[in-house]
Amino acid sequence: MATTKTTVGDIDPEVLRFTAGEDRTWDRELVEADCIGTAAHVVMLSRMDVDPPVIGTGECDAVIEALKDIIRADRAGKFRISEQDQDVHLAVERRLTRELGDTGRRVHTGRSRNDQSAVDLRLYTKRELLELLSETARLAGTLLDWGRERRDVPMPGRTHMQPAMPSSLGLWASAFAEGLLDDLDLLMHVYGTNDRCPLGAAASYGVPLPLDRELTSRLLGFSSPVHNVLHANHTRGKLESLVLAALSQVMLTVSRLSQDLMLFTMPELGYVQLPDDFCTGSSIMPQKRNPDVLELVRARTAGVLSAAGSAAEIMRGLPSGYNRDVQESKGALIKGLADTRACVRILQPLIAGMREDRDALLRGFTPGIFATDRALELVGEGVPFREAYRRVRRELRELDGRDPEEAVKIKDHAGAPAGLDWKVYRKRVRAAERFVRNHTTAFNDAVSDLLKAPWPELAPQSGDRKGAGKGV
Repeated sequence: MATTKTTVGDIDPEVLRFTAGEDRTWDRELVEADCIGTAAHVVMLSRMDVDPPVIGTGECDAVIEALKDIIRADRAGKFRISEQDQDVHLAVERRLTRELGDTGRRVHTGRSRNDQSAVDLRLYTKRELLELLSETARLAGTLLDWGRERRDVPMPGRTHMQPAMPSSLGLWASAFAEGLLDDLDLLMHVYGTNDRCPLGAAASYGVPLPLDRELTSRLLGFSSPVHNVLHANHTRGKLESLVLAALSQVMLTVSRLSQDLMLFTMPELGYVQLPDDFCTGSSIMPQKRNPDVLELVRARTAGVLSAAGSAAEIMRGLPSGYNRDVQESKGALIKGLADTRACVRILQPLIAGMREDRDALLRGFTPGIFATDRALELVGEGVPFREAYRRVRRELRELDGRDPEEAVKIKDHAGAPAGLDWKVYRKRVRAAERFVRNHTTAFNDAVSDLLKAPWPELAPQSGDRKGAGKGV
């Protein structure tokens, strides 16, 4: 039977295609992370207290220069992961071996593709979460700006999609902003869980070498190593599930926001109008302005929720130690991060460009919407609530002519339409932005020191196209 020769043995071509699956596609996103992780591992090997050294100082420098060349090639679209490579790890090792000979063959000493995959995904997730945190804070800030400018604009509040009580555009917009701020808290917590280094766990059981895992963790800008080497690899799949669960919360917030806007822009309501350039037309109906962006946010929410459940299901029945099953959670994580970021990004200018129709909003104030306010007025006059409730229910028509703006102004307790604390909201946005700045700077500084080159810019070599700067 014909076999295909690979770095890790001869494999039946069908088995190779089946086991590699979509790994090569997803691993295109992990090239930079794999090179950074490998650089830290090689520096650690060069300082390891063994005689003779596994990697000499000069060899270490040569490996790091070669890794930077791989990053440059990847940014220029010139780095290839072949089917024989199977994944990014062996593709990078092949390139290093081709260029550096025996030095390249020693690079993998003391690690497995298990902990290598784990650190790559954590480095990738670190970058993506910081970007998502920044984008989510920006969307929350835009909602707050939009809502504060319209904090006194009356809007029918609804329950069961029916008119309920007087509300305001400010209350509506800041409710979704506060939802995103809560989601930011969760994302920052998940970032902290992700910010631990699994490298050095090898195949889950450590190695008989004096690896300095603390050093590797510091070089990569992690807060600490994952201590238990078996647990370090157990986090594969589980960490993806955790990140996707946090992404799901962001998506639930923006999906519900999108659903509201689809309803509010219906001609029957007409509360707001979306920017023209965020709507699409029809191939047959000339008049159409379709909210396709909002519909796709809603649909992609289902995809992220499904991915979170899928990652958890993959992990549910696995025995301890590495199992190839977790490979299937990689694509779910990468796509989930990409879809969540895309949805958050596109909603920010859409919200900023929305316009309200005050007349349409006021038309929604039917007499019954003031019923609860009137019942509570009667309570203030000494009428028991249930008696006031029944009296108002019998006399709804008498509520016609009430002033919606006045109804909004009198609700001034904490969190009500006229009692919103915009300063506290802004403080929370600034805290998230500060978190992103601090962690981004710390990571970029660590990688710059490791590669001895500015990160993420990584100045190109003479004749190379300038790097695209995919790093944090």
